[in-house]
Amino acid sequence: MGIALWIVSGVAAFGCARIVPFLRTPGWLAELSAGSITALLLGWVATALDFGGWNEPDWRAALFAFAGAFAVIGLVRLTMSGNSGGAS
Repeated sequence: MGIALWIVSGVAAFGCARIVPFLRTPGWLAELSAGSITALLLGWVATALDFGGWNEPDWRAALFAFAGAFAVIGLVRLTMSGNSGGAS
């Protein structure tokens, strides 16, 4: 049950990120996969930190996975946009 919560957190981060149009790329599959994989990895980290687990859903693990996935989706957008961010 906990692992399903991590995946749902990653997909929810993807859904929230798609609402924000800033640097949105047409490659939504990269954002979805990066968010889901990051949420799974951070769910395992949350288990190692002893909040949540494979079978026990915990809101702290879900929030940890959501925040990390949201940050990684932002990094994916920055790297895929081709925008250097500097003055032109």
